[in-house]
Amino acid sequence: MIQLRALNQTAAQAVTISLTAIIDTALCVGAGGSSGSLSDKPILKTADGHLVIPASQLKGRLRHECEKLTRALGWPTCVSPVAQTMCPQVGLGDSAFQLDSYNIGLSFADGRPQHHCLICQLFGSPSLPARLQFSNLVCTTPPTDIPEVLRPGVSINRRRRTAEDQKLYFLETSPANAALEFEGAIALEPDTPTYAKALILAGLRHIHALGGSKSAGLGWLHWQSPAFDHPDIDTAVWDFLGQKALEQAAAQPSETAEEAA
Repeated sequence: MIQLRALNQTAAQAVTISLTAIIDTALCVGAGGSSGSLSDKPILKTADGHLVIPASQLKGRLRHECEKLTRALGWPTCVSPVAQTMCPQVGLGDSAFQLDSYNIGLSFADGRPQHHCLICQLFGSPSLPARLQFSNLVCTTPPTDIPEVLRPGVSINRRRRTAEDQKLYFLETSPANAALEFEGAIALEPDTPTYAKALILAGLRHIHALGGSKSAGLGWLHWQSPAFDHPDIDTAVWDFLGQKALEQAAAQPSETAEEAA
C-alpha cells in the first residue's frame, strides 16, 4: 500500500538543484498543433500562457550528454532507448557490465543479479525507476510582456536543391535576444548515488541549446545555478568517476615499452 505521508517525507528529504536557463537567441519549442495561432508550429505554453520547456526534453538531452561523458570516462554504458540494449538485459551477455558498482541489489526472477550502468541508476530504465525528478522550465516573464513572433520558412527539395512550391510555413518563436529566463529544478531522491550531482552539473555544461531548429540558431542558451558556484562535491566522487579511465590507461602498454621491445 502506498502511504502519502511517506511520499511527502521522501520529497522533503530530496536534494534539489535549482536551474535557470537564459535564452540567448529565439526559442522554438513546438506544441504540435496550430490551435489559437497563425503559425503552423506554435510555441509550447502552460495553461496560464507562460512559455515552457518541458521536463521530458531536458531529461532526455541531459541523459544523452551524461551518456557521452561516462563512455568517455571508460564506464560501460548501455544504449538507450531500446529496452533490449539497455540495463539490465545488456548485462546478461556482456561481462563488461558485471561490475560491483553496477550491482545495486536487484535480481531477475531466476535469481541472477541485475547490473545497471551509472546512467540507468540515475535516469532509470524499463526495469528501474528513475532517481531524478525533473520539473518544467517555465519562463518568469509575464505572457503579456512577450509578443507573438512568427518566423517564416520554406521546405527545400534536397534532390533539386531548390525551394519546394507552395511549401511556405511559419514557426512561432520567442522574441530574439530578449534574454528570457526559464526556471526549474532537478530533485535527487535520498537514495541517489553520490556521483549524481557531479555528473548532472558536468552534463548541463554540455547543453548549449534546446528546442527545435537549433542548427538555424534557435534555442541557444546558457545556465545559471547556485550549484555551479558552490557544487560541494567531494574529491572521492571525482576519483570514482575517473577510475575507469586510469585503469584503462594503466592497462595499455606505453609507447616507450613498445619501442624497447
